[in-house]
Amino acid sequence: MLPNFLFATGIENSCPTIDGGRFRMDELEKCGHIRHWRKDFELVQELGIGVLRYGPSITKSWLGPGRYDWEFADQTFGDLLRRDILPIVDLCHFGVPDWIGNFQNPDFPELFADYARAFAERFPWVQLYTPVNEMFICAEFSAMFGWWNEQQRSDRAFVTALKHLVRANVLAMRAILEMRSDALFVQSESSEYFHADSPKCIGPAEFRNARRFVSLDLNYGRRVDSEMYQYLTDNGMTREEYKAFMSNTMKHHCIMGNDYYITNEHRVCEDGTTCSSGEIFGYAVITHQYYERYRLPVMHTETNLVEGPDGQDAVRWLRKEWANVLRVRNDGVPVVGFTWYSLTDQVDWDSALRENNGHTNALGLYDLDRNIRNVGKAYRKLIRDWTSVLPTQSVCLQVPIVMPSEFEHGWSRERRRKAMESRRANHSSSHATDAPKNAD
Repeated sequence: MLPNFLFATGIENSCPTIDGGRFRMDELEKCGHIRHWRKDFELVQELGIGVLRYGPSITKSWLGPGRYDWEFADQTFGDLLRRDILPIVDLCHFGVPDWIGNFQNPDFPELFADYARAFAERFPWVQLYTPVNEMFICAEFSAMFGWWNEQQRSDRAFVTALKHLVRANVLAMRAILEMRSDALFVQSESSEYFHADSPKCIGPAEFRNARRFVSLDLNYGRRVDSEMYQYLTDNGMTREEYKAFMSNTMKHHCIMGNDYYITNEHRVCEDGTTCSSGEIFGYAVITHQYYERYRLPVMHTETNLVEGPDGQDAVRWLRKEWANVLRVRNDGVPVVGFTWYSLTDQVDWDSALRENNGHTNALGLYDLDRNIRNVGKAYRKLIRDWTSVLPTQSVCLQVPIVMPSEFEHGWSRERRRKAMESRRANHSSSHATDAPKNAD
């Protein structure tokens, strides 16, 4: 049965490398999901959650070009199907297998599309995907800040990583649609804002506030402004590559996922540095900025906060974020879901996965012993109280979500057939005439 509103959580599956690629920060291992996956799925159901951001271990599943080991994925996704939990499949979360190297590799997009196609072919009942998680953040942390993977620090490395990540996402969407014609894609991306510390900082802040949109601009085929176009081409993006991004016409298959944490707003200082400003505008204001730019249905795809000394900081943050979601929805934005990320505590995110310290971060609905936290109890009650009064309203859901248990139903097959016919017609139309583009 289709949930009225997509209340979700997630299993943290980040896996970037550090120390020059010599060590992998594998959160599926660190958080114990590899050992406790059955229990974790039980906990999802105990909370009354029907939607789970979840992905296979990319490093264990993807062994080489055209080579896959689906043993663990068969077990876990088979259990999700049995439980009728709707997964939003997270295929690439901050890392790639060692044999690919990192996000500077120009072969990554096409290879990743093959991986996505192979997954979709093996698990045809899966409908919702986040092919590449937080494309902007992955490029920034890997190639601008020098923290992960390639550990480079330059605009050129950042643009290179970003264009490869976005192209991988676009090609993966196309590949998945070949296997599942009614697939929907949730672009989980960090929603950012930069505040100028003084009048001297207005220019740098405006530049950063334009750059925060680049991953989604390229993914959705929306023209960037002239300054950002110059920035991209000055740092290695060719005109042909940019033109290819602008030809993307899959926006109508997408839900815009907005991630918001207390660290998502920044101060721009006079010396050119940035630091966290804490929450100033908040989720509602910033999400309106993204919605006005892309006009897509919205899902709040990530948030959390450390539990705190009195055990209530995370509960207060949950209530604040939920109030922001209701405000955005009541203002007319089609909000279709909300996510507390993640199901369990995480490990070493206090150093942004830069250091292998084994520090437990009390961010989950459950601790690492799988005991429920106060925020887990509060989220369970929130879901129980609000589920029946929040219908899913979204122009994106003209092709409705199909629960795993409904995949083989006749009406589901008919909808996939019609989706395939519509996609073929749109494809033919796009070849006959240039698709209109948005402009600033």
